[in-house]
Amino acid sequence: MQFERTKIPDVVLVTPKKIGDHRGYFSETFRSDVFGQNIGAFNFVQDNQSYSADAGTIRGLHFQIEPRAQGKLVRCIAGSILDIAVDIRRGSPTFGQHVQTELTAENGCQVWIPAGFAHGFCTLQPNSVVSYNVTNYYSRDHDRGILWNDPELNIGWPVTAESAVLSQRDRTQPLLAELETTSFTVASGS
Repeated sequence: MQFERTKIPDVVLVTPKKIGDHRGYFSETFRSDVFGQNIGAFNFVQDNQSYSADAGTIRGLHFQIEPRAQGKLVRCIAGSILDIAVDIRRGSPTFGQHVQTELTAENGCQVWIPAGFAHGFCTLQPNSVVSYNVTNYYSRDHDRGILWNDPELNIGWPVTAESAVLSQRDRTQPLLAELETTSFTVASGS
């Protein structure tokens, strides 16, 4: 497994090795010991999966606030997505910046998104399936979001507001500037 730090070093691209032959391939997609050595302490408690029928479907940007914040290990197991992680940690030198990664069933790449980041994606192909392991249980009371096309974030989505397939909730999320100040903070010197 290869671990590559992104422009926001806490977000890590994880590329499992594929061993292939005439039958196809085998890939070890997760090992707790190797993940811990490269990422640090974690404890996955819930696995989630989403299916999106249409290309251009946006899901996000979502996160949970403390004490139910979640780290996520995300991969696309059918189709392809443009995955987005936005740093929402107040006091972070990369606050409001984002990392985008193309995850496909073919490339097998995964992305580790720690707590303190809003997460979302856009499907690039129809019938895309996304799987993610999370470090805390879902909590409706702690579930929050940011408007996917907030101009302050400057995300280069592959769809327009008119063509995006969105839930009503994701159409009406607040802007980054409107987030509760208690969402996440980074200690000075971090």
